[in-house]
Amino acid sequence: MSRKTPSAARRFIRALIRSRRGIALTEFAFALPIFVTLLFGGLEVINLVMAHMRISQIAISVADNAGRVRQGIDEADIYEVFAGADQVGRGVDFATNGRVILSSLEPNGRTGGQAGQMINWQRCYGALAATPRYGTQDAGRTDGSLRDGLGSTASKIKAADGTAVMFAEVSYRYTPRILPSIVANGLELRYESAFNVRERTNQNLTNTQNLATNSC
Repeated sequence: MSRKTPSAARRFIRALIRSRRGIALTEFAFALPIFVTLLFGGLEVINLVMAHMRISQIAISVADNAGRVRQGIDEADIYEVFAGADQVGRGVDFATNGRVILSSLEPNGRTGGQAGQMINWQRCYGALAATPRYGTQDAGRTDGSLRDGLGSTASKIKAADGTAVMFAEVSYRYTPRILPSIVANGLELRYESAFNVRERTNQNLTNTQNLATNSC
């Protein structure tokens, strides 16, 4: 009995089934989107971590540098403190997307139920619309509203008699650089820092050069 010869179409189908050519390319096509997602996602995480580090550094440097000013403190000193913050935050465009609020926390000198802390003066820098979280200038001056000091409920900070604490609140609006649309309004980063004043007896803020005030 004679055997039938497979048609050309059947031979082609069988050859196609047995063929292993192009498997690597197909696997690469499936893996490429995952690889690209991991790559750009990793870069975005690095950018976010760097932004966190910059904002934390700004909070520490502002409070520390303001606390280091000796004898008396002037608006010119505030300009220098904020210039340092701008330098640290230049890589993340802090001047446009951030806000630093510097408060001088001091005892209000009152007695009885009015005794407590006060914000003697307060200065701000940065275009972000962020407001002081714990009080504005003159808060607590004539009452005990800041009896426990500034800060979150779990970590209030108070100034000792005869001195002051420089309290910095720093906010920053982080927008993803690679895929900005994944977070519609960006992410808000916030850090706080406080340093005692060193060797400064006069805590009132002067303005000997009549500079524009960086008010809040």
